[in-house]
Amino acid sequence: MTDLPVATRRQALKLLAGAPMLPLGAASLASLMAGGAPAALAAGTAKFVSAKFTGMPAPTLADPAAMAATTVGSRLAVKMSDGSTHDFKLTYHPFFVTGDSVPDGKGGTILAGGYYDIAHKPIIDRSVPGKERQMFSDSPDGTSLLSLPNAKVPGVAGKPVFAVVQFEYNSRDQSGADTYGILPSPIAVLTLDQDPRTGHLKLVKYHNVDTSAVHALWITCGASLSPWNTHLSSEEYEPDAFFPNKTFKAYSKIVFGDETMANPYHYGHLPEVTVHPDGTGSIKKHYNLGRISRELAQVMPDERTVLFGDDINNGGLFLFVADKARDLSAGTLYVAKYGPGFSVDPAAPAATLAWIRLGHATSRDIEGLASQLKPADIMDVALEDPKAPGFTKIWYGGKENWVRLKPGMEKAAAFLETHRYAALVGASMALTKLEGTTVNIKDKVAYSAISYARDTMVKGSKGWYPESNIALDKRLMAGAVAAHDLKGGQKDTSGAAIKSEWVPVLSKTLLAGEDISPDALGNTAHADKIANPDNLKFSEKLRTLFIGEDSGMHVNNFLWAYNVDTKELTRILSTPAGAESTGLHAVDELNGWTYIMSNFQHPGDWEKGLHDKVKDTLDPLVRANWKDRFGAAVGYITADPTSLKLSRL
Repeated sequence: MTDLPVATRRQALKLLAGAPMLPLGAASLASLMAGGAPAALAAGTAKFVSAKFTGMPAPTLADPAAMAATTVGSRLAVKMSDGSTHDFKLTYHPFFVTGDSVPDGKGGTILAGGYYDIAHKPIIDRSVPGKERQMFSDSPDGTSLLSLPNAKVPGVAGKPVFAVVQFEYNSRDQSGADTYGILPSPIAVLTLDQDPRTGHLKLVKYHNVDTSAVHALWITCGASLSPWNTHLSSEEYEPDAFFPNKTFKAYSKIVFGDETMANPYHYGHLPEVTVHPDGTGSIKKHYNLGRISRELAQVMPDERTVLFGDDINNGGLFLFVADKARDLSAGTLYVAKYGPGFSVDPAAPAATLAWIRLGHATSRDIEGLASQLKPADIMDVALEDPKAPGFTKIWYGGKENWVRLKPGMEKAAAFLETHRYAALVGASMALTKLEGTTVNIKDKVAYSAISYARDTMVKGSKGWYPESNIALDKRLMAGAVAAHDLKGGQKDTSGAAIKSEWVPVLSKTLLAGEDISPDALGNTAHADKIANPDNLKFSEKLRTLFIGEDSGMHVNNFLWAYNVDTKELTRILSTPAGAESTGLHAVDELNGWTYIMSNFQHPGDWEKGLHDKVKDTLDPLVRANWKDRFGAAVGYITADPTSLKLSRL
């Protein structure tokens, strides 16, 4: 177990960053084993065969320190072709805790997770007179780890590697007032010094990416690394252009100085960060993948097909096929129509998936429309039945809307009012909080996290409608992970060919949580099963699906490893109580080393009912660990005392 030092705040990040997976080629394993390696390993003849995680129990009040910290009590056993098995204790290494002063690469320091306005000026928390300070995030999220050819950054003694880390939001100011969503999300490039002998990663430079050219960023949640080595970000919970809420108005005021300046149509898109060899980064937004509550975008091996879910009530499953490989600036957007029979029971048969073509567009086209059009130019929207010709009732975010499309506005609606338009054309817009998505290339299966199976998915509940074909008999609050079979040669519902070999055609439940009455600790979901899955990443080498939780049903959220061959589910990490597991990224090989990246958010975010039995004991410990609950860690899981190295096969 490793307790992260100093850190205190809302999403104290559980970074499984960098669980080293040993030498898959084995010559280097000998040095790693400190003289205990068999002759076959020393000779480099033994090869990696498989890996198995040994799990840890959920922490309890018998050890409150473990409940208040990032706790890793798991192990990794690696089987080699000579029959030997080598066991490694796992541990956690943070790069920093948000709010720390970290090196800026210029001889000075910068605030980790710090907020800046559109003019690059620090945003100051003035809520408590005499305690003014720059605001910083307690919610690090999507993280990518990568290397570049010809990278050169001063201060790196070993090999320079880079991590892109985005910060989803800030939970509260020093007075305790809610600040969710009102600040422009920062995104940073970390330059890390990778020790070639041990695989250890050390932060040497922190660079804030300038987001002013893309109108700043809005609630950056999950992320993925593209096959062409860029960081694909997200903008979750796109602001409603017809009915802007107070959060978006406050965001506009803080970022631009006026609550009417920010254009809702500039948010809810796909930002892409390119890292440069000097440890800096640049960003662009792709406006043509639909404006939805995208958790993240997963690019398939063809480098053209993109699959993503929709973290909202009345959400959908979306597919984008780019015109050219490694270029998301032009392509065709589709949305899924489920056939009958989808279930959250893993024993149930799969449901079919058909695909409705929403339209083709370039990013430049849609960015132009976003600037030119007002919401009322695209469609009419009413919250009560207007009893007028041409209106269609749909469900939007769990609420009734009546929608009438303006003539010739199909493209604008498809890409700027994607939720409403997808419902209008008959998509299955009844999923609840479809979050992380990842791909198992060998088996040609994609996985999606359904954080909660409730409301819009359950017959007769709020937001449900029968035409969606999503019709559960009862809710499953603990959620599930869905698996989608991928195939080529598919056509959309109009009969036109979909130009991809990676189209989801069947969908079934792989894993499900279990709702329970509160146990002795307060859990309302079974502690030894997943609850409210969020982050998902798949390791091809380990044949393992990693699952991070965002649960209001587990007192501590966990990171799980699920072996798709043995069907074993193993708990490998526990976040501080009240925190959410975020930032997951599994890297099979980076300069010979394997890493599992992960963050956590908002430690000590106490929920009434769930944390009643532990709050009094844990709150002082969490505050001591995580900067009075304002801090969250960014780091990685590795082996103790040295990183693991899965050499190449």
